[in-house]
Amino acid sequence: MTMQAVVLRNGSLELTDVPLPEPGPGEVLVKTLANGICGSDLHCVTHSHALAAGVKAVTGADLFDPDQPVVLGHEYCAEVVRGGPDTRGTFAPGTRVVSPPMLARPVPVNLGFGGVDAPGGFAEYMVLSEVLLMPVPDHLSSEVASLTEPLAVALHAVNRGALGSDDVPVVIGCGPIGLAVIAVLKMRGAGPVIAADFSPARRALAAELGADIVVDPRETSPYDSWREVAAVDDPARYGRQTALFPELPYRPSVVFECVGVPGVIQQVLAGAPACSRVVVAGLCMAEDTFLPTFGVLKEIDLVFSLYYTVEEFAQTLGHLAAGELRAEPLITGRVGLDGVADACRGLADPEKDAKVLIVPGL
Repeated sequence: MTMQAVVLRNGSLELTDVPLPEPGPGEVLVKTLANGICGSDLHCVTHSHALAAGVKAVTGADLFDPDQPVVLGHEYCAEVVRGGPDTRGTFAPGTRVVSPPMLARPVPVNLGFGGVDAPGGFAEYMVLSEVLLMPVPDHLSSEVASLTEPLAVALHAVNRGALGSDDVPVVIGCGPIGLAVIAVLKMRGAGPVIAADFSPARRALAAELGADIVVDPRETSPYDSWREVAAVDDPARYGRQTALFPELPYRPSVVFECVGVPGVIQQVLAGAPACSRVVVAGLCMAEDTFLPTFGVLKEIDLVFSLYYTVEEFAQTLGHLAAGELRAEPLITGRVGLDGVADACRGLADPEKDAKVLIVPGL
């Protein structure tokens, strides 16, 4: 049997027929219901060799082989079709599920970076590990459930920020991850939330998702906005003080860098208030530089964030199911498998879309 899948081959995406994947021990065959297109998918299309080499250099492991066909897609909601060998039948056929994008094999497979035998969500069907499956409640749409993965990335980034009850967050960059961070911050009751982006469309989405102050950084510094709303008269509410920056009458700040472009970290170090915590959630795929003296003299805590734990993934699904985490505005477009290549090209324009979902059969 065969199925349709969008295959990345030699830097190009093509819709083609591939063999239906066969679940191995402890795995189930699922039908893809919805899958989000992620920024890392776009990086993989345009810079596959650089991405693979970068991961190899840092971790020593091969994320994928850029010279072999790859079926992308790691933000998915799917429906159980049948179990493979040694499965327990925990989830009946027809059950909608999500899971962290990993096959729990002796040599783990990162779903979304595997070949046609272990495809990601850019395909009609996938195989998933039964032990990692999480059921989607009936009242939660498949489209919103597919956002569990990127929202878990944001939840982890906010956790890495370790916000106190009086911290004022600043979000730099309102692409999908920045928007998701705003949604998580609002769910947590943090605020006022300041957001900055050059794109009018993304600034509008930031406001819709709950950002209290949204600025165009060409016209207004987000850090000036922070000073306006973070100023307090009560010394007990002051952020951490240093010898070079004593008695700053402001609440603490946490800055989320969600752009991932060379030069932005230095811009944040230069603009952020002294004693800020800076969480780098943007995935920069190029070499970058910054001046450590900005971080040293201002005693800035620089934190990097990627992915999430399985517990954070499950918590994110729970927040969505409970209606605590507002995610629908993130979805700005839907395409079938035959529209994936055009959608990936279109996502280069921030005015067009934020999160495009692939809905096979659309």
